[in-house]
Amino acid sequence: MTTARIDHLTTSGTFSLDGGTWEVDNNVWIVGDENEAVVLDAAHDADAIAEALGGRRLNAIVCTHAHDDHVGAAPALAEATGAPVLLHPADRPLWELTHPDRAPDGELSDGQVITVAGVELTVLHTPGHAPGAVCLHAPALGTVFTGDTLFAGGPGATGRSFSDFPTIVESIRSRLLTLPPETVVRTGHGESTTIGAEAPHLEEWIARGH
Repeated sequence: MTTARIDHLTTSGTFSLDGGTWEVDNNVWIVGDENEAVVLDAAHDADAIAEALGGRRLNAIVCTHAHDDHVGAAPALAEATGAPVLLHPADRPLWELTHPDRAPDGELSDGQVITVAGVELTVLHTPGHAPGAVCLHAPALGTVFTGDTLFAGGPGATGRSFSDFPTIVESIRSRLLTLPPETVVRTGHGESTTIGAEAPHLEEWIARGH
């Protein structure tokens, strides 16, 4: 019986790319138990995330991708906790737009397993929204953390630099919709959903093109 739990925090700030800036609310997910945790996406507010950790040991700061709204607070949180920042190497060009003077501490790779509080999080490389976008599948918790790859209602945006619609469709089709239908999809923004709720709509998304 796992004692691991999922904590959820919403932080607010901006997202900037290609010369535009938008106000956004981000989901920050913390997976762990009373003693240790990992953070998925250190968005906007390192202090609020550190407070939610409540003194637990932070093993890693996992970046689902390197858009600035998802990694903005990562260096500050790393500094405060000593935890390494992990990013898929294909997203280094995006990371460097936000943090040109501070490299990530380690790399994420497809199939890598991150263990926290006895629970395994398997890294799924799911490019499309960003070249190094990843999802984290935690079968023991019945969930997948999808960052901005899959939302309630469809794929993440692919209208800006470093993104590609056919690529995200293939990632969703081959890596996410193959998971058990009852798997809860915990996203980078907005409401959670399930694989079973989203899978029937794939052809609609392809037809509309976003």
